[in-house]
Amino acid sequence: MSLFLGKVHYWLFNKIVWFEGLEKEVIGLAKSENLNIDAISDEITKKYGDMLPNKPLEEMIDTGNIHGWLQEKISLAEGRMAAWTFKILENDKASLSKLENIYIEQGIKAGNEVKDSSEQIENAVDIFNKINDYILDGMPCDRVNEVITSEENIVKWSRSVCVHTSIWEKENVPVNLFYNLRSLWIKSFVNTINSEFKYTEVEENTFTIEKF
Repeated sequence: MSLFLGKVHYWLFNKIVWFEGLEKEVIGLAKSENLNIDAISDEITKKYGDMLPNKPLEEMIDTGNIHGWLQEKISLAEGRMAAWTFKILENDKASLSKLENIYIEQGIKAGNEVKDSSEQIENAVDIFNKINDYILDGMPCDRVNEVITSEENIVKWSRSVCVHTSIWEKENVPVNLFYNLRSLWIKSFVNTINSEFKYTEVEENTFTIEKF
């Protein structure tokens, strides 16, 4: 196992940090819904641990097991999100629309971050790559997505494996609910970056980013 941190490790770490920012927004919703935040936080922390402290990666990671450490932190972050989602919807199923709004707003926020950066995002390939700078889809070795078409005006890909079902359904949340929420995030993210492109699920487990 590598003892050295590379670009891919910081890339994965930054995606975890972003996802935990989304988790904080969801916890904020739970608080606004008058859930017992302290009790639920204790319960979830016992199962999945705390969010990462505000420290550089190199001060936290197990350099003897870099891959395993990152893989575990991804699973734990997603487990906490699934648990909070269940608690919110168990309390009030109508809160789903509020969860949806959080994902949409976070997609817009991330899209504006990209627009405000110095990066040139000019085509479908660029947008597809930026999506994957944010969303968690397991580890690169999981090979979750298979690109079918990669051109300036369209990227088409399929989801060849699901790494989320066991995590979400362990918390009694249908994995399709997670995918629906994430789809809202991606749609708002793509539209914010460049409104000439749209994200579409063209058939089950097959997706496009296409200029229209």
